[in-house]
Amino acid sequence: MKTILLSISMLLLLSAGYAQVRKTSKDQFVLKGIVVEEDTNMPMARVNVETNNGAYTTTNGNGEFSIPVEIGDEVSIKSDAFKTVYYTIKDKQKITVKVQKADEEMLLAPANPVSSKRDLFTMYIDSAKVSLKKDAGKSIGYVTQALQPFRGAPVTSRQNAIAFETLGDINLYWKQPDLAIDNYKRSIAEVETIDRRIKLANAFRINSNYQEGLLLYKELLKASLSNYQKVEVYEGLGDTYKAINDNVKSVFNYQKGLDVANAHKITPKITDLNSKIAEVYSLSGATEEAEQYFDNSLNLARQENPKRAVEEKNKVANFHNRNRDFEQEIKLRSETLDELKDMEDTTNEPIYKEDLNSQLTAQRQNYYIANAYIAQDKYTEAIPYLEKSISEAESKEDLVVEKDATRKLSEVYKGIGNFSKAAESYERYVAVVDELYIKKEQELSQATRFNKEIALKQNRITSLENERELNESRYKLAFENQELIQKNNRVQKWVIGSLILIALLLLFTAYTQYKSVKQQRYANNMLALKSLRTQMNPHFIFNALNSVNSFIAMSDERAANKYLSEFSQLMRSVLENSDEDFIPLSKEIELLELYVKLEHFRFKDKFEYDITVDENLQLSEFVIPPMLLQPYVENAVWHGLRYKEEKGHLKIHFKQLDAETVTITITDDGIGRKKSKLLKTENQKKQKSKGMGNIQKRITILNQMYKDKVDVTVHNVFENEEGTQVVLTLKKD
Repeated sequence: MKTILLSISMLLLLSAGYAQVRKTSKDQFVLKGIVVEEDTNMPMARVNVETNNGAYTTTNGNGEFSIPVEIGDEVSIKSDAFKTVYYTIKDKQKITVKVQKADEEMLLAPANPVSSKRDLFTMYIDSAKVSLKKDAGKSIGYVTQALQPFRGAPVTSRQNAIAFETLGDINLYWKQPDLAIDNYKRSIAEVETIDRRIKLANAFRINSNYQEGLLLYKELLKASLSNYQKVEVYEGLGDTYKAINDNVKSVFNYQKGLDVANAHKITPKITDLNSKIAEVYSLSGATEEAEQYFDNSLNLARQENPKRAVEEKNKVANFHNRNRDFEQEIKLRSETLDELKDMEDTTNEPIYKEDLNSQLTAQRQNYYIANAYIAQDKYTEAIPYLEKSISEAESKEDLVVEKDATRKLSEVYKGIGNFSKAAESYERYVAVVDELYIKKEQELSQATRFNKEIALKQNRITSLENERELNESRYKLAFENQELIQKNNRVQKWVIGSLILIALLLLFTAYTQYKSVKQQRYANNMLALKSLRTQMNPHFIFNALNSVNSFIAMSDERAANKYLSEFSQLMRSVLENSDEDFIPLSKEIELLELYVKLEHFRFKDKFEYDITVDENLQLSEFVIPPMLLQPYVENAVWHGLRYKEEKGHLKIHFKQLDAETVTITITDDGIGRKKSKLLKTENQKKQKSKGMGNIQKRITILNQMYKDKVDVTVHNVFENEEGTQVVLTLKKD
């Protein structure tokens, strides 16, 4: 796997040179700028910067950006944190864009008391976006107000699309991807855009609808995408393939996205994709490649902002933990603790105060450091960190970490022989568990109420939509009824309708009969195949028991016992597959190897054998009817090699011709079909070979059902008509 991933990485790096780059003109130049908050002059990170010619980038941690433009281009600076700012390029000087952060009160304060429906709609939607991450119910309430009629003005399709897209964003943030999917679909049904389709694909992935997500992402790649959208789609494909454990395709798509991000300086995505590639390599066991990409992501994250840097440092620490490089893990986590403290001192509040599940809290980092020391049997060094973790967890009411750290502390004290402190810590652990149980019950109750409230608000919006659609339907129905009253050809229409109905019934009857005949034919074929399979096993058992009988007749009890042991193993496998229409090609090869081994045991002085499988053959992709090859091998041994005076040779070779076809060649240098026929007794000539007859019938039925799935050719090997070669061609579908 490591070699495959390295090869893919090299191919991706080579293909990066062919990435599409926006066509430049001699008047184009790179505009540099910075986005800051108007009141505080603080830089604004991760702000979207886009030109009317399609160029796109985002600001880094210092609020800076670079983007290719021409004089006269219009640049839009967008973020959910403030109203969109538009700037027209007048010269090549560096620009400073000052923005004013928005809140609900500012957004809901109309410019004048007599606002239009469009103005009110925009205000409510902007307010919904601002409150999205703070209060889901309030945010949905604003969307509901946006959809309310205003002075009789109907809600347009475009407004409907924006409203349901916003609802989808709310649902996705509050971990309700099923509701998000429904809302994004309704938004797209009103007005389809690339961004909405990307959001729908992301919702499919988060809701574990991986196949729908993959299909939509691949369709999006055929559309006309901006550079940032291309990165999003490739990243989504990489995330989905990672979720279904297809690490090779995951790395491939992440790398494609990284190529586009590098070519167009989409800085945050460059950091994210380096980190994600590193994680997949780590999961695949490619440690060196993972470390290289983690180094890239860590260096890039440091250039963005402190918060992004500590997030990446934590990922790298987890990577070192998985690889048991505990010293490096401890070093990184200690740095993370210092940086978290510096950020909290700057803002005067915890960075991750609303998310106790985040790994980037002091209590969790101390706990992880303690675990790293414990993994090295350094129990004394671990104790202070466990105590710090417990203390931090108590102050921040993080019962989960407090529980884990307290139990771990009890185990450490027990490990070093301090049983009194171990017992004390364990009693404390039991108390925390009880408290945590009560808290979890409360959280479950709150979560249930929250989901119920969201569902009720969602239903209210749906009711508004249904009511509006119902009113439109009533108006349409009244209009149609008025038209029908004015027409005098009702009888004529009734007759025409009756004739059409009769014609449809006739067509339906014909189709039903056709389908019934087709199903019956298929059932007959399946019954015939099953019947032939039941005949194959007695025929094979009879021949095998003849071999056992010959050993007993020679009084070779040891050989007979060994043969019976091998034979029972083969029979078990044959019986397990006897009810299957198809089995994997690998299983058929195993059965064949067992059978040839038995025949060689019986006729070891008559022949040697080779069974070879092409190294390029994808065994897992092909299936074959069970016991299809054994009769041909049996003929080669019993009618060709057995009668040869000197020792013969049996060769069986499996080879893949293309993605859809594999050939199986069975070659023997026996006496040949003509001499074998002459040696048959009169009784043998009267009895036609059951095994070969059944095989021909099975192949005929299979080819009828599956469109030439199996093809068999038999010819002599040598010019004197000695030796026989059977070539069986098997197709995938």
